[in-house]
Amino acid sequence: MTTSVLLVDDDELIRIGLRAIVDAQPDLRVVGEATDGAEVPPLVAKLRPDVVLMDVRMPRIDGIQATRHLLATSPEPPRVLVVTTFENDDHVYDALRAGASGFLLKRARPQEVVEAIRVVARGESLLFPVAIRQLAAAYGGSGAAGDGVAADRLRRAKLTEREGDVLRLMAAGLSNAEIAEDLVIGVETVKTHVGNVLAKLGARDRTQAVIVAYDSGFVAPTG
Repeated sequence: MTTSVLLVDDDELIRIGLRAIVDAQPDLRVVGEATDGAEVPPLVAKLRPDVVLMDVRMPRIDGIQATRHLLATSPEPPRVLVVTTFENDDHVYDALRAGASGFLLKRARPQEVVEAIRVVARGESLLFPVAIRQLAAAYGGSGAAGDGVAADRLRRAKLTEREGDVLRLMAAGLSNAEIAEDLVIGVETVKTHVGNVLAKLGARDRTQAVIVAYDSGFVAPTG
C-alpha cells in the first residue's frame, strides 16, 4: 500500500525538500502541492490524499482554518500533520484543537518526517506529551477560548473511573502496553477503554482526546 501525501506550504524550498524526502520512500508518494490553505479543499476532493502536511502559518488561509474546514466538510477527511518552525507556537495548539493528528518541526530529520507520515496514515496520532503539555500550559487552561465547550464535552461523555484513568495516562504519552502495565490489566482491555474514551468524547484520535482533557481541566498541564 502506498500512502499519498499533499504538501501545503507557501515556501517553495520547503515543498521541494519535503517532496524529495517523501518521494524517496517506496511506500510514500506526493500527489500534489498547494501554497495556501484556500487551495486545500478542492485539491483534497480531487486527489484524495491519505495525509496532508500542512504549514501552520500561511498568508491568506492558515493551517488552522484549513484543517478545521477539511474536517467539517470532507466526508472522509485525510489525516493532517501541521508543520511549524517553533514547537511553542500558539498556532500549533489551535491546529491540534481544530483536528490535526500531530505536528512536525521544519527542522525534523528526514526519517522523523517519513515515520510521522506513516504513523498518522495508520490512523494513529503523533503525540509528543511533553510538547503538548507545554502548549496546553501556555495556551490552554483557564480563560482560553473553548474551555467551557471542552468541559461540557467531558461532562457529557460520562467517562467511567477506569476510562478516566486511561485518559490521564494517554495524556502522559503512554502506549497501550504501558497503560496496561500501569493499571495491571490486559492490552486488549486497554484498547477497549481507549476506544470507549474516543467514542464518548467524539474524538478522532488520541491527540484530540488529550486536548479535551487539558482544555477541560481534567488533566493539569503542569501536573
